[in-house]
Amino acid sequence: MNAKTSRRDFLSVGLSLPVAGAASSVILGKATEYAALRPSAAAKTPTLYYRTLGKTGLKVTTVSFGCMITSDPSVIERAADIGINYFDTARVYQHGNNERMVGAALKKKRKDLYISSKTPSPTKQAALNDLDTSLKELGTDHLDIWYLHAKDDPSNVPDELFEAQQIAKQQGKIRFAGLSTHAPKKMLPWLVSKGAVEVALVTYNFTMDKEVEAAIEQASNAGLAVVAMKVMAGGFRKTKPEDPLYPKLKQEGVMLAALKWVIKNPNVHATIPSMTDMDQLDENLKAMAEPYTPEEEKLLAQQLEFISPMYCRMCGSCDGKCAKGLPVAEVLRYLTYADGYGQFALAREKFLEMPYELSQVRCNLCPTCTVKCAHGVQVQERLARAQELFA
Repeated sequence: MNAKTSRRDFLSVGLSLPVAGAASSVILGKATEYAALRPSAAAKTPTLYYRTLGKTGLKVTTVSFGCMITSDPSVIERAADIGINYFDTARVYQHGNNERMVGAALKKKRKDLYISSKTPSPTKQAALNDLDTSLKELGTDHLDIWYLHAKDDPSNVPDELFEAQQIAKQQGKIRFAGLSTHAPKKMLPWLVSKGAVEVALVTYNFTMDKEVEAAIEQASNAGLAVVAMKVMAGGFRKTKPEDPLYPKLKQEGVMLAALKWVIKNPNVHATIPSMTDMDQLDENLKAMAEPYTPEEEKLLAQQLEFISPMYCRMCGSCDGKCAKGLPVAEVLRYLTYADGYGQFALAREKFLEMPYELSQVRCNLCPTCTVKCAHGVQVQERLARAQELFA
């Protein structure tokens, strides 16, 4: 696929928008609080819906905006003009340039929007320093949500990080505390019991098992806001025509169906899919106005079969299984950044953040692989590909 091909060309869904009232009960469910945002005079402006983020009281569009790989500020500006009201970034995205770009794009509408950012820092003071930098780069005096970033085990979240969030609240620099994780089954029950944050940003998509849904439901029932990321299950938008898997991964409508699948769960209060161009923005907006159909259910079942050899569901079953000590799920996630999202630089950067001895492991030198994926991921081949690309 040409790198410049838009997702509209890739998906070619071509579905017309149904009447919002007819679609809303299918999409949102009776248990979900929602409301249409103010209508626009423009006939082509899509219908938008929002849900309340747990006990925060913040009402955000069910399809919000993940800014991590966005480099065109006009896409962010247009999303805000249309009515999307929640935008997510992080201190580490694009070496800090993402926050600066997001802040500039949203400056004129800041008072009408919710902005979140994240810190990966492991200590209280370092996190607070990150927060001050984030506020400066974003050009704002506060964040609506400040996440502790990529925390996949309770051992990685010392109490001093929660203390940093409380200090930031007292200083008026943040409104609500959050935590992001790729391990929702493990972290959501712990966060509920801990009671230290109001928002959880979690990996959630159609590849995941019922245990993840149960953890999300428990969190939502406890008043913890649940925001979903990685909703496209890897994306795989950048697959090239010469790739043997191209005909399968080019299935029309997959990305839209994947987003609809997530937001039909009333316990998910918002999603933050990545959007890099206007076509992706338009495509994602359809998810709020079109029903999730049986045909799309079948489409996702086919997609799951196709991507199973490649896509790590981050179920945690391979933790500690590699004889060389590799964090298998993390490396596979880095590879997805390159193969699925076309973000090679980001993927290599994350790979090289591993300890040197792990970055030097070569899986093709192992006679047998000690990791057997229950879901069919070709672990040794995928890890070897990551090492070839990034090392």
